[in-house]
Amino acid sequence: MALYVHWPFCVSKCPYCDFNSHVREAVDQEVWRDALLRDLAHEARVYPGRAPLGSIFFGGGTPSLMPPETVAALIAAAERHWGFADGIEITLEANPSSVEAARFADLAAAGVNRVSLGLQALDDEVLRFLGRAHGVAEGLAALDTAQRVFERVSFDLIYARPGQSADAWEAELRRALGFGTGHLSLYQLTIEPGTRFAALAAKGELPTLDPDEAASLYEMTQAITGTAGLPAYEVSNHARPGEESRHNLAYWRYNPYLGVGPGAHGRRGHASTQRHKKPENWLKALGRNGHGIVEEAALSADDEALETLLMGIRLREGVTLARIERALDAKGLARMERQGFVERRDGRLFARSDGMLLLDGILAELAA
Repeated sequence: MALYVHWPFCVSKCPYCDFNSHVREAVDQEVWRDALLRDLAHEARVYPGRAPLGSIFFGGGTPSLMPPETVAALIAAAERHWGFADGIEITLEANPSSVEAARFADLAAAGVNRVSLGLQALDDEVLRFLGRAHGVAEGLAALDTAQRVFERVSFDLIYARPGQSADAWEAELRRALGFGTGHLSLYQLTIEPGTRFAALAAKGELPTLDPDEAASLYEMTQAITGTAGLPAYEVSNHARPGEESRHNLAYWRYNPYLGVGPGAHGRRGHASTQRHKKPENWLKALGRNGHGIVEEAALSADDEALETLLMGIRLREGVTLARIERALDAKGLARMERQGFVERRDGRLFARSDGMLLLDGILAELAA
């Protein structure tokens, strides 16, 4: 079982998401600590002690600016409510800035044992294009601090950027591998609706790579990371054996996970939960109801099978057929097998290498 804690506040406007409305000049930390603990306690009442927690993930806006006291209090409360599995993974997302890196030691002392850094590029011009506040030197200094402080470190890079050549990406990727982290998240640039990038693309001011070029970069990425000992275990995530993200695997394997804090989603007890997204609305709901849930819906067996398929097909290990059979379209599955995009083996369904490049289209064929 996994726990996701969403800290909604950003320190600056975000070019990728809609957290601009969550920028705050000041936050009453005691109020927020108490509110998060109450939201957590609600989940413990409705889903008590079924299994120990295997992971906790602090994500959202800028969770690395949460007071370490709040982080420690939430970790301690979670352990009281559910207990911890051996070797529990406790991850915190962080921007690679000097301000946040200065807090890493205190966050580690609070119980965080893994950090995920949003490095995103190793080129200052690209970082400015992406709207990032940090530069390469500051980001690498934060990475160095993280590697000295935390047991495990991951960072992400975005590739298939406008105008990016294969040689440029290969050089950047090899440099990234040289830092020695056990996990890398490598995402191709995507244009999300409602973002600055979407507006630029609509005006023709953001050229995107040809799909064949992007596919070539993906294939090169798989080859280089595999040779370096960090093979892909999910379409965009690479790790040394044993250093895969336990928390993200809980999502992709469709195991139960609890979500607390504004905007958090959860899946537990054959139900989906969604918290109020706006921080003030979430606080008001807590006052009224003792939790921040805006919607809780029962999941049918068909719903769960479909969600298991959507998540599990992303993994190199595939997904158990018995869990997804009712979600599969038999003719679509046979068609995708004939075309070499998926295969069935040892009671599991796998996306083959060519299929990993076309998951959205393949899923449209597979889903009943």
